[in-house]
Amino acid sequence: MKKEFKEFELVTEFKPSGDQPTAIANLLNGIKENKQHQVLLGATGTGKTFTMANIIKEVNKPTLVLAHNKTLAMQLYIELKELFPNNRVEYFVSNFDFYQPEAYLPSRDLYIDKDAKRNNDLEMMRLSTMNALMIRTDVIVVASVAAIYATQDPNEYSEVFFELKVGQTISKKELLTFLVQTGYTRNDTVLEMGNFSAKGDVINIAPSWTDDFNLRISMFGDEIEALDIVDVLNNTVKEKLRMFTIYPAAAYVTNFDKMKKVVSNIEKELEDRVKVLLDEGKMLEADRLNKRTRYDMETLLEFGMCSGIENYSAHLDFRPPGVMPYSLIDFFGDDFLTIIDESHMMIPQVRAMYNTDRSRKETLVNYGFRLPSALDNRPLKFEEFTAKLKNVIYTSATPGDYEMELADHKVAEQIIRPTGLLDPTIDVLPKDNQMEVIIENIHKVVAKNQKVFITALTIKQSEAITDFLQERNIKVAYLHSELKTLERNQILTDLRKGVYDVIVGVNLLREGIDIPEVSLVCVLDADKQGFLRNTRSLIQIVGRAARNSDGRVIFFASNMTDGMKLAIEETDRRRNKQIEYNKKHNITPTTIIKKISDFGMDASIRNRLNDLNKKSKKARMSEKEKMIEDLRKQMLVAAKEQNYEKAAELRDLILEISVD
Repeated sequence: MKKEFKEFELVTEFKPSGDQPTAIANLLNGIKENKQHQVLLGATGTGKTFTMANIIKEVNKPTLVLAHNKTLAMQLYIELKELFPNNRVEYFVSNFDFYQPEAYLPSRDLYIDKDAKRNNDLEMMRLSTMNALMIRTDVIVVASVAAIYATQDPNEYSEVFFELKVGQTISKKELLTFLVQTGYTRNDTVLEMGNFSAKGDVINIAPSWTDDFNLRISMFGDEIEALDIVDVLNNTVKEKLRMFTIYPAAAYVTNFDKMKKVVSNIEKELEDRVKVLLDEGKMLEADRLNKRTRYDMETLLEFGMCSGIENYSAHLDFRPPGVMPYSLIDFFGDDFLTIIDESHMMIPQVRAMYNTDRSRKETLVNYGFRLPSALDNRPLKFEEFTAKLKNVIYTSATPGDYEMELADHKVAEQIIRPTGLLDPTIDVLPKDNQMEVIIENIHKVVAKNQKVFITALTIKQSEAITDFLQERNIKVAYLHSELKTLERNQILTDLRKGVYDVIVGVNLLREGIDIPEVSLVCVLDADKQGFLRNTRSLIQIVGRAARNSDGRVIFFASNMTDGMKLAIEETDRRRNKQIEYNKKHNITPTTIIKKISDFGMDASIRNRLNDLNKKSKKARMSEKEKMIEDLRKQMLVAAKEQNYEKAAELRDLILEISVD
């Protein structure tokens, strides 16, 4: 299928400022020179997204933007969509970012079926992404690590696009058969995404890739008489068309003739695997696998689809065992740009995906839930991922060794904040009487209605500090890894609201927590060598105070380590450069104003959880089911509203309650 060529159009009233113009020019020159790897060293708050947008516009190629978590991905998606309103900006994350993937826990004999926990809105956005990449060049895709997971061969996927024209001759039966074989479900009562209805000579289709409209096909015998875009709310015609392309309702679609061969191959593997299990004395596993797989085979032959069809991706692609699967990256074609945001986090995440997925799948295979070929429905190995990339820009305030080596340790630098905010000052104080010093500073900070972070090296130390401060009537909370997701977010929200003045933690304070009210960060044992106190980690810790105009950091240490020295030198360098810029442009730094979100555990949820523990086991189970159902409804509403951060938090709470 020939793609429509369209240039990227950056719509904004702002122009690059600070050191953005230099960074943009350096990166563009690198791309013109066909440098495969470049690094943008961008400090927090310097407008890296705006820089990305300017580069995308000038390069004018399909662009993949990778983000290491769903919150950052959604933030980038929203910002880029606003900057490129006339182009296609897509969002591609896995359902597993919001739902538990299929898994089996042998120790508890607990099977978790992910099929019942899919989300139509996420599926819609994923399909929209795939469709956009097949038909246009002006596409930006903001994706999580889901981008490296197995998908269908893009050539196979494009073969089932179906073009309808007014005046076209096609029987109603042929059209309905096509819809079923491409993943659509007939529902003559309620028309939802991925459904169709057929009443008399009228066929209504709710596309799988958008909820903005439905398509109404009016037939006259075997001829298409009219194609109308219909408003989903009032059922009125919004637009009359001469032609319309129907895209698949699912990520895996195969024509019927090929499906017969696919099912035949699945059956052969099943017979071989069942024999192996029986020879090993695994009667239960053999029976389970035989029943589950044969049900899937029947469904595939009947509808061209089945639950968990991706587990048969190797058969659908006719791939031999171990051969690399197709992924979203293959939909980009041969010439595209990749931007890896927060690369110091994203690169290690991509490295870890293959082994993590393999471990979960091996358990499913060993216990008869899946065929061994399901292991080939996998993410790309790291070397497979890197081999697919063309021009790559890594962005981070603290780039990792991997990307720095690829870029020959040369970076495009962007450390000036248009807001004028400075990097914090850093004081190095002795450990003697450090708690008295901390308490004195807490009182000074709180008097200005500001907040404090204290980061320690061990859980035991964090707990002791929290107890010590509580005994002195300081409003303090301990943020630790054993807290459930919503409890952690509730503590951070309560800090901003004034319930707490101080939060103590270990590695949880290192990155990803940007609270402008925090003007002081105290780092205990700053001189201890290790991952939590190396240069990169210390710079990230310092960054937690960079949103406040009074930002200050105290390193408590007995001696000056190389990690501390380099972190201080880099912070001072960035601070001095910003000071010069502020003087030149007459800028007075002001603290960022950030709305306090309503994320966190609702008081009613907290009360219900407390009440659960007081009830009998039978009553507790019944109440738990009701609570999970209520939370799932809230989660779906949040996802529908594209409030994916809240949806993910509710997801975590549901999972925690489910396996409690």
